[in-house]
Amino acid sequence: MTHALRTPYLLGLPLACLLAPTANALPASDDARLETVTVISTGVRGNQRTVADSPAPIDVISSEQLLRSGRAELSEAISKLLPSFNFGTNTAGFQSGVRPLSNRGLSPAYTLVLVNGKRRHNGAVPASGSTDNSGANAVDIDMIPISAVDHIEVLKDSAAAQYGSDAVAGVINIILKNSAQGGHVESTYGQLYSGQGETLKLGGDKGFSLGDDGGFLHLFADARKRGTATWIDKADPSYRAYFEDERQAGWDRRAVKNGDPDLRAFNLGYNAELPLSDAFKLYSFATYGERRLEAYNNYRLPNSNASIPELFPDGYYPLNNIKDTDYQWLLGAKGNAGLWDWDLSTSYGRNKNQQSSDLTINPTYGPASPTSFDDLATLQFDQWVNNFDVTRAFDGLFGLGVPTRVSAGLEHRWERFRTFAGDPLAYSVGPYTYPATLPDGRPNPLYALANGQTAVGAQAALTIRPEDEADVKRNNYAGYLDLGLDLSPVWYLGAAARLEHYDDDSGNTASFKLNSRYELSDSVAVRGTLGSGFRAPSLTQSGYTVSDNRTALDANGNVVPALRRTVAPGSAAALAFGGDTLDPEKSRNAGLGLTWQPARRTSVTLDAYLIDIDDRIVLTENLYDQQNGAGAVGDILASLGLARTTWINYYTNAFDTRTRGLDLVGDHTSEFGEWGDVRWTLGFNWNKTTVRGSRGTPQALSDAGINVVGHGREGDLVAASPKTKWVLGSQWLLGNFTGTLQTTRYGKVETWQQNPSQDRSFGAKWITDLDLSYLLLDSLTVSVGGTNLFNVRPDKNGVYNANGNQAGYGNPPFHPGGGFWYTKLAYDF
Repeated sequence: MTHALRTPYLLGLPLACLLAPTANALPASDDARLETVTVISTGVRGNQRTVADSPAPIDVISSEQLLRSGRAELSEAISKLLPSFNFGTNTAGFQSGVRPLSNRGLSPAYTLVLVNGKRRHNGAVPASGSTDNSGANAVDIDMIPISAVDHIEVLKDSAAAQYGSDAVAGVINIILKNSAQGGHVESTYGQLYSGQGETLKLGGDKGFSLGDDGGFLHLFADARKRGTATWIDKADPSYRAYFEDERQAGWDRRAVKNGDPDLRAFNLGYNAELPLSDAFKLYSFATYGERRLEAYNNYRLPNSNASIPELFPDGYYPLNNIKDTDYQWLLGAKGNAGLWDWDLSTSYGRNKNQQSSDLTINPTYGPASPTSFDDLATLQFDQWVNNFDVTRAFDGLFGLGVPTRVSAGLEHRWERFRTFAGDPLAYSVGPYTYPATLPDGRPNPLYALANGQTAVGAQAALTIRPEDEADVKRNNYAGYLDLGLDLSPVWYLGAAARLEHYDDDSGNTASFKLNSRYELSDSVAVRGTLGSGFRAPSLTQSGYTVSDNRTALDANGNVVPALRRTVAPGSAAALAFGGDTLDPEKSRNAGLGLTWQPARRTSVTLDAYLIDIDDRIVLTENLYDQQNGAGAVGDILASLGLARTTWINYYTNAFDTRTRGLDLVGDHTSEFGEWGDVRWTLGFNWNKTTVRGSRGTPQALSDAGINVVGHGREGDLVAASPKTKWVLGSQWLLGNFTGTLQTTRYGKVETWQQNPSQDRSFGAKWITDLDLSYLLLDSLTVSVGGTNLFNVRPDKNGVYNANGNQAGYGNPPFHPGGGFWYTKLAYDF
């Protein structure tokens, strides 16, 4: 596919939604600024179009906007700028490094991520927690350096027929910097108003000429450090951590330390192109990144059966230590042969997640237990993609006399998901039980908790046993045909079809897309889309099996210890609880939009959409015996050789859903003479998902009062994301000064539990960001700013727990840590 040209985003651009453009992105001339348009390739195959004449809604984000996002990493920055995107906030345990980015109320699994028009490989960690329990291993966007990004094209429309599986809700195409000269370096420092979360970011990029015919090599790198931030209440005074009153009286009542983990990360890479002749070019790009996280977990109390007094007489906060390693390398060639343009590429990517702990124990080994584990589990995802694309323009294809562009291509994709077992001391059951009496002869209160039995396994740890190791792989073969017809100077019609074959249970599929744009006048145009899509189950959804020793909420909302096992859908354990192998998800979509540009400095777009998805895959509820192992569920567990108190869940095709929504984007620029120019922007999204059908529960489980997929999982889909989101922005340009003010209203969200009486609602909130910048000496920019300027927090309305209200903020669509200030120094050369 032809890559997008690198052109600045400008005031007055008709259809793109850039909510905070910067002075550095703008040409000096007002006329040039208002009349130049961005050229994009996303949403069409084989030919570029301007955003103004795109038949589908596309937003464009500049690199300067991303750099002005203060505290944010790449995924959070996108959500702050685009009204149809929301950002999840996992704030506990090993999942706190995975922060989902949803589009149009759909999980990340339904938005395809491209880099320079080429598919980006997925991450290794299945989504489980916050608002996304799909188990899909979405692309880890934060492993792409912000310093590498020239701009981002976001297609808010299904493109499965053009790009394949995962493009049900749209496409994010990250365009890398490609200049042959110049560079940029910057540093940012800031912290939350609370004094926590100290953040330091360093980044830079530099362009070089390559060859003698316009080639380039652009290098980029960034590094970031973020300190731990926690914002959880203290435990109720009645909540006990110690058996003895004296030590209880001196306890600080901190039983939970959920929040942002400590983070250390760096990313680097390059983008290059070398023309060898007028008709032949080589190109390549690569990224490499490492990220280390240290996340706290719930306090293991001295008076609990996870306690070993000889090791930690005052209890302990288990740590999750996580190392993510990520890389992608691509090599390609493009050129033309006669009247045909062609593009051939191969790409290989890997994401590896390694779990360890500097502070946890396996209580079944008593005082002999290690207090740290260098290897608990490893998850790895690999992907190899090969593409061949051709395109050609015809003056009148098939003798119709209609200018037509034909694009076609073949794709082969190989992917593999593997997990590796860790230290046996982390998951095995040791010989230790609590003694009945203390050394001084007094009764041991720990013995009385469970007849001497301790908690099992390394605490707050993800562990994988040898028998649970996964190694699943598959090939995908696809071909597509894309036609673009200019039926008249004012009417464009596009049609695309795609055939795919998976060599696993997903089988064969076909997808189609029709879209059109018609100009009703010089200032008004109407556009629409009809299409179908297909998403094969992720390999993580099909093969993921782990044990997880941590606390969980039971059906009554109580925090209890739980040994949870997530098992593969086709395993014996899943089959015993009503599971089965996964079916592909199938979708149908329709869209209708209106664009209006009444003046050169004013534009409005309005797009409505409908997306039906059948057989959506989600994680089941936690299936466990509510009679502490003595009931029917316990009997099933025992027949499988599992402890009667084990909690089981697995991924299943649970729901048929319908998503309806509306995107509104407005843009206007006001001139104030010697007081400069102000650009006003507006973005609004309304989105509602409803369930059209759901799977049933086997009678034996239903009789035991258990739903395989119940109220809680339905809430993840229909209530956990805001139905409305407003983004209102203004930017004041006055000489060398730029002031950017943006305020975002996130609508109400709800957190549903397995027990509906535990449902909670969290009200709408306005979040305001401010950035002030001044350009010195034509190359040095000094900036100060704040995100969440007024320190707004989510409602504290979670299910109350005496140990510290660990879910007090629910799962808000914005960062719950409150206000953040920053300073930045940037130098362009």
